[in-house]
Amino acid sequence: MRAPFRRSSRAARVTTAAVAVLALAVGCSKQGAGGSDTPAGGSAAPAPAIQGDITFNDDNLGRLDAALKAALQGKDLSKLDLAMVVNAAVDYWNAGKAGFTKGLADLGVKGTFQAPANGRLDQQLSIVQTLRGQDISAFSLSAIDPTAVKSPIQSAASAGIPVLAIDSPLPAEDGAALYLGTPNYQAGKRAGEAMKAALGGKGKVVVLVSSLTASNAVERIQGFEDALKGSGIEVANKLADSMDAAKALTNAQTAIQTDPNVTGIYGVYSYDGPSAAQAVQAAGRTGKVKVISDDSDAQTLTFIQQGVIQATVVQSPYQQGYTGAYLLAALKVLGKDATMAIVKPFLESDGSTLSSGVGVVTQGNLDAFKAKQTQLGITG
Repeated sequence: MRAPFRRSSRAARVTTAAVAVLALAVGCSKQGAGGSDTPAGGSAAPAPAIQGDITFNDDNLGRLDAALKAALQGKDLSKLDLAMVVNAAVDYWNAGKAGFTKGLADLGVKGTFQAPANGRLDQQLSIVQTLRGQDISAFSLSAIDPTAVKSPIQSAASAGIPVLAIDSPLPAEDGAALYLGTPNYQAGKRAGEAMKAALGGKGKVVVLVSSLTASNAVERIQGFEDALKGSGIEVANKLADSMDAAKALTNAQTAIQTDPNVTGIYGVYSYDGPSAAQAVQAAGRTGKVKVISDDSDAQTLTFIQQGVIQATVVQSPYQQGYTGAYLLAALKVLGKDATMAIVKPFLESDGSTLSSGVGVVTQGNLDAFKAKQTQLGITG
């Protein structure tokens, strides 16, 4: 549940000057906490603007990429066959595929990108099993269910096949060498902060999510709820949809129709935001029910442009693909200990997360974000 994008060492670099970080300071400490929001003049204080930010963790990962490249210099990579296995064939992963393809090309190795068509666990497990039969060298994995993949990952590790957890963490004891992806708690917290700003600190919200047990979803929802503590915003319900956009739409419609006091919807998975936006738009409640989403699907960006979605918390699937390719090569060729020694200075404080960063896209920085995506060759 975090940050693509390359800096000067990559042709796709977007300068820091091109990144719009938009913030409006608001001098009211009591907003949403039950105190008065009315200044001396008698008019209501404006709600704070949502902060937009697309810097991600690019500089840190750029230095890591350079360090891994140097360590692999002169090594025989000719026999490597790498794979990136994601959790669903959705637009969100177009950026991951672009990054992985670029990483393979820069390394000069072969590899494959795999995605279960409908986000089905049985399909993902079948993909992993097939790759094992094809003597894959190493693979990254965005697990649909961490418990279900425990045995395949342990088996791969025992066979000398490194596994890199991306997008959603996996227990280290299960054999995943490292987690590269979004710091999901932080992403959820950014979503909660955006919701507080959008609602002026008070209201009732519902959460749309694929799974209430997947680790990335659990961490994001926890961050979201923690960000709302002390405000006048209540999380009324959390509605699971099992990676079914139609179900997510139905959940959003039902939430709005059955409770007129719902003023906000948080969509945790990439399709949840557009589903919420469609429901809000169809109900004629654009601007009245605020939508905060995750990810940067084309539909999501269109709804931001239209003002139906107020902000989306974006990740860096591109970097999960690009840096992921380098990490897989290093884990296989240099070994786990040598690779982790290189990675250690770039880890988060928990000692196991390699953050790809978190961004926030609003109407104010939407054009800058689109330009960054285009420069990276990301479409859809």
